[in-house]
Amino acid sequence: MNIRVIAGVYGGRTLKAPNTSRTHPMGERIRNAMFNSVGSEIQGARVLDAFAGTGALGFEALSRGAASVDFIERDRVAANVLRENYQSLGSPAGVDIITTTVSNWLDTTADREYDIIFCDPPYHDEQLSTVSRLLGLLKPNALMILSSTGRGEVPIHQDDIVVVDNRSYGTANLTSFRRRSA
Repeated sequence: MNIRVIAGVYGGRTLKAPNTSRTHPMGERIRNAMFNSVGSEIQGARVLDAFAGTGALGFEALSRGAASVDFIERDRVAANVLRENYQSLGSPAGVDIITTTVSNWLDTTADREYDIIFCDPPYHDEQLSTVSRLLGLLKPNALMILSSTGRGEVPIHQDDIVVVDNRSYGTANLTSFRRRSA
């Protein structure tokens, strides 16, 4: 299975996906809608692609002008494919690929902050407590987009976080969270 980068400097390039059911690459239509909603916020952004899988979300962000992307992926097969995709795009600068669980990475990460976080956990294990912890890495006024199954808002409540958008695309639901400015 191959995935296409939609737009930007890598637009039209293909990315590999692991031949396994442990990852669920986001469909092109949903990715396009998501990136259209993010718009100009990508330009120069520091991005986290949590539960990265193939890296399609992070590479799309790089393609559209993100300054840097940190990829977190625990599955070794998926992480190897992610590295192959990175190399196939010419090993762009500003990329860090970390092979561990998002929860373990959060335990060792103290002072990182991001402009945009893409969070696409496994549909069979959405890890809402870990997802909730990721919100703490958002800069003021920064955005996190969570992909989850089903319809409706994901039950994450923090005083300084607001849900700014919630859309369903078939079996996928995208919820956008924004940290209030200080």
